Amino acid sequence: MTEEHREIRFVIFDLDDVLYDFDHPLRLRLLHELTGRPAADIDRDVWGGPEEDLAETGVPATAEGYLQQFGDLLKYPIDYETWVDIRTRMLRPRPQVLDMVRQLKTQADIALLTNNGMLLKKALPVCSPEAVELFGEKSHVSADFGARKPDPVVYQRICDHYGYAPSQCFFVDDKPENIEGAEQAGLKAHLFVDADGLLRSLKALGFKMTDIQSESAVA
Repeated sequence: MTEEHREIRFVIFDLDDVLYDFDHPLRLRLLHELTGRPAADIDRDVWGGPEEDLAETGVPATAEGYLQQFGDLLKYPIDYETWVDIRTRMLRPRPQVLDMVRQLKTQADIALLTNNGMLLKKALPVCSPEAVELFGEKSHVSADFGARKPDPVVYQRICDHYGYAPSQCFFVDDKPENIEGAEQAGLKAHLFVDADGLLRSLKALGFKMTDIQSESAVA
């Protein structure tokens, strides 16, 4: 299949548990060490209510507003540097997947779409520099579009923003519900399980991809 005849023109990637290992238990442990509060209580108060989902749709609308909300829910004052340090420590890049994105960048338009608020948007260059290097200004949080995955609206909005029909777009995520939302919006989608499966899907779409190297070779 030639590039001119390839249907997919735009490939959208999730961040956590796709491009990076995402260690939420480590985040809870670090917040416990910071605050002295039980990890289960932190998890319930910060992520168990409606506030995080709202933040992922852009409420609050600023990084500063999100940080204030986070501290209020945490019941402990937290500054930007501490929040960013914890978010950075809980992530580990996946070189094989990042290398696939690097190969795709020469063959299609690419973007990042993660369910997050505006604080992570500000912090992405520090927390996920490898992703920002690849995606640049197309590194998006869901709050940029006023909706969160799996709402079909967020997929429609990112496609519209870059001028693509949903049928020209391919979405990669690790959560089944997010895949279903993308497909409802008319995108093709891949449920990420491992790098090998993603590689097979990309090749099936007609992209020229090299075989996966070992982690040590691409690190």
